[in-house]
Amino acid sequence: MSGHSHAKNIMHQKSASDAKKGKIFNKLAREITVATKLGSADPASNSRLRAAMAEARVNNMTRDRIERAVKAGLPGGADGSKVYEEVRYEAYGPGGSALIIEALTDNRNRTAAEVRSALSKNGGNLAETGSVSFMFTRGGEITFAAGKISADTMLEAVIEAGGDDVESDEESHYVTTSIEDFGTVRATLEAKFGEPTSAKLVWEANSAVPVSGDAAETLKRLIDVLEDDDDVQVVYGNYEIEG
Repeated sequence: MSGHSHAKNIMHQKSASDAKKGKIFNKLAREITVATKLGSADPASNSRLRAAMAEARVNNMTRDRIERAVKAGLPGGADGSKVYEEVRYEAYGPGGSALIIEALTDNRNRTAAEVRSALSKNGGNLAETGSVSFMFTRGGEITFAAGKISADTMLEAVIEAGGDDVESDEESHYVTTSIEDFGTVRATLEAKFGEPTSAKLVWEANSAVPVSGDAAETLKRLIDVLEDDDDVQVVYGNYEIEG
């Protein structure tokens, strides 16, 4: 007979879920604060802030939390004394996988040490700049909720706007663009369909490396550890976990 009651198990799961949600909110808040610092507090004239706020709303972040994150980025705000840097690490993971790790940090040495530790304890290692990124293509990704927009309507609009491609499922339309066309395509589609649920520059793997067995389990653990780090904003990989 189990030593844990069903109620306690549910409480544990909810606690873990709340902790994960808290991590996501902290990362989104940091992005909003940095976007405000680098631009302005007006999302209409600050595309990075507009995108960050849209993503925060999709993740059910409260309006009060979003407003506090914006205020923190203003002169004299709560984070006024902190200077965040955008840092990118390239790494090799288990099973021959390649990773690009993007972070926002106020202490480059701390973040580098934490990323290096996570990799070394989970079958990975840091790589020299450029040794991994050539396996990826840098481009724009704009996401719209499927809602009332049909796949055909979106495809036609993306072609007219100069986007590269669009993939649609029951929930969303995922539009990809070149870096050069990202701003124009986004503005054109936003004028036609309203605010996207997400709009950002991403690293898209040129091809996928299959990873299975023990290597796959170690890789999943590595990704969890990296994403759990407060400074790490996003982890991109060229892996495809099998089994």
